[in-house]
Amino acid sequence: QVQLVESGGGLVQAGGSLRLSCAASGRTVSTYVMGWFRQAPGKERDFVATISKSGGSTAYVDSVKGRFTISRDNAKNTVYLQMNSLKPEDTAVYYCAAGVSAYSGRTFYTPTQYHSWGQGTQVTVSS
Repeated sequence: QVQLVESGGGLVQAGGSLRLSCAASGRTVSTYVMGWFRQAPGKERDFVATISKSGGSTAYVDSVKGRFTISRDNAKNTVYLQMNSLKPEDTAVYYCAAGVSAYSGRTFYTPTQYHSWGQGTQVTVSS
């Protein structure tokens, strides 16, 4: 079982940038489909971005396309979420997650497809 720890959250003004990191231990992150989700107060946990085991396939929710970039550094066993042009509506707790797939190009979009989760990191964007 892989353990995931997120970091990099914080308070930023609208238009600013943050880079979230998700450090994995226990297993090699390259064997998992990885994803980022977020949850605002009183709302469900929503999909943000996903990256395949190979790193060759990525996908994003429409609201972050062109602003967020998911990437992975298998040598560092870490997945990143670069967030630019942040908006107040991006405010949430951000979670990274790992899922199992037999296919190197597969990506996952729903929480039930992931079996390991980090504890989350708070991102607050002020207007």
